Amino acid sequence: MGKTIAEKIISSHAKKDVKAGDIAICNIDFCFSQDGTSLLAIDSFNQLGANRVFDETKFCMVIDHSSPSPSAAISNVHKKMRDFSSDKGTLLYNSGLGVCHQIVPEKGHVVCGDLTLGADSHTCTYGALNCLSTGVGSTDLAIVMASGKNWLKVPYSIRVILHGTPPSGVFAKDVILNIIGKLTANGCTYKSAEFSGDYIENLNLDGRFTICNMAVEMGAKCAIMPPDNKVMGWLSEHSKRKPNPTEADKDARYTDTYEFDVSKLLPQVAKPHKVDNVCPVSSVEGLKIDQAFIGTCTNGRLEDLEVASGVLSGRRVSPSVKLIIAPASKEIYLKALERGFISSFMKAGAVVLSPGCGPCVGTHAGVPADGEVVISSANRNFKGRMGNPNAFIYLGSPFTVAASAIVGKIINPQKFLEG
Repeated sequence: MGKTIAEKIISSHAKKDVKAGDIAICNIDFCFSQDGTSLLAIDSFNQLGANRVFDETKFCMVIDHSSPSPSAAISNVHKKMRDFSSDKGTLLYNSGLGVCHQIVPEKGHVVCGDLTLGADSHTCTYGALNCLSTGVGSTDLAIVMASGKNWLKVPYSIRVILHGTPPSGVFAKDVILNIIGKLTANGCTYKSAEFSGDYIENLNLDGRFTICNMAVEMGAKCAIMPPDNKVMGWLSEHSKRKPNPTEADKDARYTDTYEFDVSKLLPQVAKPHKVDNVCPVSSVEGLKIDQAFIGTCTNGRLEDLEVASGVLSGRRVSPSVKLIIAPASKEIYLKALERGFISSFMKAGAVVLSPGCGPCVGTHAGVPADGEVVISSANRNFKGRMGNPNAFIYLGSPFTVAASAIVGKIINPQKFLEG
């Protein structure tokens, strides 16, 4: 019987042949934590009695969730991270450099065929680069920091095959929201989701990152896409490491296969307070909004900012709306500056934040008031996600968010294509 991509990658890192359902102790290619998870990881590492990180080049910490620090308590966490990094000689990406899920691939730390563990649930993002990446708890990460190994249960796999060319105004965010709505939040629990099809082949890396990023919202252990020339080209620009492209065997076994035609898809929105509470944007069109947010590890990349700039340029944000924009990394911020996107945002009345997670996690920036309605390009809309359990969060593409910010209401952004 042939193997899926997940089975192949885990077998290569376990140094033995394994299949779905097996338990394997694996060598890890790269691991990381962020400022919301590093404190426990450091404390657990110290409790293990370890003197050094297994490989200083294969572990990093990223200050992104509360960046810059909003309080003395968090500043002390950041100091502990900086001190640990200095003492152990490990990599640290400080405030303002960006979101971990943009920085880790952008800095070349992951390539095809890798096994990557991160103390953050959206680590599945890097599957766009044909690697197996998944989130773990801080104590699990401490084990990796000390030993370079950890155990995994080999996930069963599903196939998600995407066909067609989406209509203008429909983006990768709409596609993955639609899939999550159909499969539900528990539809892929502890499984590897292999995405393929001509839609994926024609999609750029920014869009592929978006789809893999949100696979965890349908319960997936990881999301993986096959390697192609686009992946290899992206990696050649960002990493000096040699990729190990990995494809599934033709007779690989999957628990389920799902096929979607995106050619007639409409812009999608996830309604409060569940990511799988998805509907076409037309179903909630006209709902008044108080805040809009574009950014995060899902949609803070250059393509996302370009799309938003195209809508906002020469227009003004509704006076009743607070529009907040946070580029996913310093590199993206600088490119957006060069291309005039940041200028168009500020002239339109948006607030542009330092690169980082920003309002997504609700630790400091952009916390909505009681009863306020937010439309966001983030990946989660749970109660309290943006810092206030009494607010209502809708999720959409950057195109939908930008268009809605101008009108002051949730709108089908395709109407902005008509003129």
